[in-house]
Amino acid sequence: MSYCKSYGKDKVIFVTREDHEKPSTIKLPDDPEDDRPGLILPNGEINWNCPCLGGMATGPCGAQFREAFSCFHYSSSETKGSECFEHFRSMQECMAQYPNLYPVDEEEGEEAALAPSRPEENARPEESHTVQDKRVVSN
Repeated sequence: MSYCKSYGKDKVIFVTREDHEKPSTIKLPDDPEDDRPGLILPNGEINWNCPCLGGMATGPCGAQFREAFSCFHYSSSETKGSECFEHFRSMQECMAQYPNLYPVDEEEGEEAALAPSRPEENARPEESHTVQDKRVVSN
């Protein structure tokens, strides 16, 4: 025999093994939030109004974000998004112009400071020390 107990705002339902073996007959109330579309619409298009984007599609770098995100979403290359590098670079350059709106995560900032800015700097090990010399170290 199952029974229910209330503890403040919570309800605890105790059920028997037999109750668990029967299919549930409980109907959940309809939630109007369930009808709101997510990031990808049923037709496969991107929902630029999705709150999950946090306003990225409409900020000062919105055009660059939309280009990069669209490129990645519609990418059909074997390594998804590999052809979108320039779009993401453009978006990153734009975001760097607005540090108050697009703050750099401390961990990402440290990684970026250690990474060479040009691929040719990786080519010769004797030049790799110049990249480290350009880092700003704060106490």
